[in-house]
Amino acid sequence: MHHGATLNKSQQAALALAALGVVYGDIGTSPLYTMKEVFAGIHPIPLTPDNLLGILSLILWSLIVVVSIKYVVFIMRADNRGEGGIMAMIALALHGAKGQPKVQRGIMLAGLLGAGMFYGDGMVTPAMSVLSALEGLEVATPVLRPFIIPLTLAVLFVLFFVQRKGTASVGAYFGPVMVLWFSTLGGLGIYNIVASPEVLMALSPSYGLFFLIENRGIAIVAMGAVVLSVTGAEALYADMGHFGSRPIRQAWFCFVLPSLMLNYFGQGALLLAHPEEVTNPFYHLAPEWMLLPLVGLSTLATVIASQAVISGAFSVTRQAMQLGFLPRLEVQHTSLKTQGQVYLPGVNWGLFLAVVILVLGFKSTNNLAAAYGIAVTGDMVITSILATFVAAKSWGWGWKRAIALFAAFLTVELTFLFANVLKIPDGGWFPLAAGASVFLLMSTWKRGSQIVSERTSGESIELEPFIGALLVSMPVRVEGTSVFMALENDRVPNAMLHNLMHNKVLHERVLIVSVEVFDVPYVPEIDRVEIHALKGNFYRLTVQYGFKDEPDIPLALSLCAEQGLVIDMMETSFFLGRATLIPRMGGGMVLWREKLFVYLYRNAGSATSFYKIPSNRVVELGTQVVL
Repeated sequence: MHHGATLNKSQQAALALAALGVVYGDIGTSPLYTMKEVFAGIHPIPLTPDNLLGILSLILWSLIVVVSIKYVVFIMRADNRGEGGIMAMIALALHGAKGQPKVQRGIMLAGLLGAGMFYGDGMVTPAMSVLSALEGLEVATPVLRPFIIPLTLAVLFVLFFVQRKGTASVGAYFGPVMVLWFSTLGGLGIYNIVASPEVLMALSPSYGLFFLIENRGIAIVAMGAVVLSVTGAEALYADMGHFGSRPIRQAWFCFVLPSLMLNYFGQGALLLAHPEEVTNPFYHLAPEWMLLPLVGLSTLATVIASQAVISGAFSVTRQAMQLGFLPRLEVQHTSLKTQGQVYLPGVNWGLFLAVVILVLGFKSTNNLAAAYGIAVTGDMVITSILATFVAAKSWGWGWKRAIALFAAFLTVELTFLFANVLKIPDGGWFPLAAGASVFLLMSTWKRGSQIVSERTSGESIELEPFIGALLVSMPVRVEGTSVFMALENDRVPNAMLHNLMHNKVLHERVLIVSVEVFDVPYVPEIDRVEIHALKGNFYRLTVQYGFKDEPDIPLALSLCAEQGLVIDMMETSFFLGRATLIPRMGGGMVLWREKLFVYLYRNAGSATSFYKIPSNRVVELGTQVVL
């Protein structure tokens, strides 16, 4: 018993170490650019002792209120069977709004907007992080300045190129590197605080409040830069399913938060003593001999931060596909042991292209910072709104209690959002445009899929009366099993009608199979397949998945043997319907969105590979659908 407990503790420690690498990469690299952006960015704040202490106080209390209290204490309670992230939050909120279609639609739209913002953030984070690390070369020696952009692009290319190998192969090194990184952050902070300990006065929130009251004009601009200190807070919630809430909480309170605090206060102490170092206070913390190793370590840390965002984009995309918000894309599984480690080539190289455009377009972190904050704050506001709904409905708090708590968080976040709205002309438009594009794609695909379903089901025939009619004048039955994939298994699939019309035969055993995805992460294997036997050796099968499950129809069919239905794959043929879509004026959507949906539909991955059906056992039968 004691051994088990020890094992559990060691497992907790291992998970907390892994979480350092994956979860805290983004927020852990914020000290590279936050203070620099406040006092030497596009809209700099005058560097005075009062302003400095005020900003430090605001950074510290933003980390406490937004990250520690909101995300670590409250938001991480909103888990969907252990899973977190925007898709899990949408699923929980939708569950709380059952029987209220208008409310559900509002939740759906807010969630899709949040997902869009997440992708916008996913584009800016790698560009901002890696560029900020390599700008340290300029501090080491100005001669290296022309090499910063080419080196940034080279590092980013390598990062996106190795994605196909999967995070498992490189992830083992993430934890130890981030331990060294956070230890370095804390050590550099202490080294500088000792020289100017008066900086610790900023621990009091009164300095932050005094700054906001005294400097109303510039306070909003300052908040637009302070928000950079909490970028990456969403990752705590998004990656909860990988590590569990406890290791993430432990890593934050015991290691990450103290290291970040010490580093920010160290930068403050440096600027109190040497205001001229404001151009890059992070790198000026270090003694000269340490500069180049620190640039190397910073680059490694920012690559890890970027990795977390990229794998997050893969995971969100896959969940969105499962829930019907995106067309089927090619998914490659990179780990035989760990479920959920996937690589999506289309998403990977799309992100890489966006990141390259950002680096070449903005050229420095000062310019990029304007693009960074708005996606992050937009995401935070949407999470708070959805969480208010979940707390009121799912946690049984009631509206008063839920609104009272989350109103406090929203006050801070809406201030951040407003501050970032001012940065839209300077670059904030980019993640907004990217987020809006993703939102448009997702909402178009969802609505288009509904229209196709309505058009095809409107023409479909009920299954059981149809089988009754077939039994009266049965066509020729041949040996083997046929599987007809259908949206609804109580209706006759179009592929079956076409097969009867053209081939005039049926197999001796016919399975009508539909797939249902629930708003839970995983469905246990015991509940995977529901079987309903019908007359004439016909069967209705419902295959059930969660939004993080791997669809695998042959595997699901092999489970039928436990319920007495033995299926030999070598004797089975799969019949799939393939619709040709024709857009028209006055259809279910405006014409340009119909054309966009048709384009997405034509270029979607095949159902064969998505459901892991052997391609040599598939027969596709086409039909036309007018939208």
